[in-house]
Amino acid sequence: MNANPVVAVLHAEALPTAARMSPVAEHATIRYTKREGLAGALDGADVLFVYDFQSDALPDAWHAANALSWVHAASAGVDPLMFPELVDSDVTVTNSRGIFDVPIAEYVLAQILSFAKGIPESLRLQRDHTWRHRDSERIAGRSVLVVGTGPIGRAIARLLTAAGMKVSGSGRRSRVGDPDFGTVTATEDLPAALAVADFVVLAAPLTDSTHGLFDAELFGSVKRGARLVNVGRGELVRTDDLVDALRSGVLAGAALDVVDPEPLPRDHPLWDLPGVVVTPHNAGDFVGWQDTLVDAFADNFRRWRAGLPLENVVDKRLGYVPSS
Repeated sequence: MNANPVVAVLHAEALPTAARMSPVAEHATIRYTKREGLAGALDGADVLFVYDFQSDALPDAWHAANALSWVHAASAGVDPLMFPELVDSDVTVTNSRGIFDVPIAEYVLAQILSFAKGIPESLRLQRDHTWRHRDSERIAGRSVLVVGTGPIGRAIARLLTAAGMKVSGSGRRSRVGDPDFGTVTATEDLPAALAVADFVVLAAPLTDSTHGLFDAELFGSVKRGARLVNVGRGELVRTDDLVDALRSGVLAGAALDVVDPEPLPRDHPLWDLPGVVVTPHNAGDFVGWQDTLVDAFADNFRRWRAGLPLENVVDKRLGYVPSS
């Protein structure tokens, strides 16, 4: 390791705060760059901190990564980094797994409660100064299928179970007796699991096997009147097929924190479909989340300098950090 390693930091408009980056700055030369300067910043850099987690700039600048040994993503999802040259290289990739688990679970519970208690309709009636009694649904005893059994999916399962819901999971392989999900259904058995779920929560990583997983055929297996909550990636769903499922009544509603494409065009039908809530990819963004992400990188940087195993090492063939 270089006595004074070089750390490139890819950012958008906002920079990591100097105070939070000080543990890194004390022991490294830091090069801050936006996407247009990334190739120059990578030349001779030992480490890349992808603070702009939505950026897709790295593939085009990869030719300049002549000394890189480690890439850290300020996100749980690393799909923008899983291009062939990086996957096939010796460069280690780590992510920010664990930071967003509970906030995202809280978002999911909030959206399920909003559906059940008719909050959007209540707000509409209030704007119209209309007093109209309505019954609401209970969520206790309702069934929910969480697609994705990683840390975020597990945090969702624990919180929804605490709220009295009947939770099951869907993952790469089936199993029973799971501590958080009870029963986990293999992906190939998703149609049968969807047929009995009142709520479906998507929390899976975006990989070759999950891209476009929810298409017209799979929506055809959904229990009629179910609600969908997507906190994984927009590309897990074929958007045109989602619109059709909502228009036909197969889905009674959808809460979408992620969509394809992002940002959602102003004239897209999802904005105005009944029962649809769109949020701008911020389900996990609690007050102070940016500083927490920098702290996680700084902690891993200390480990890297000390020659210790890094936290949250991504299996580049799988596209995520394997569960222990």
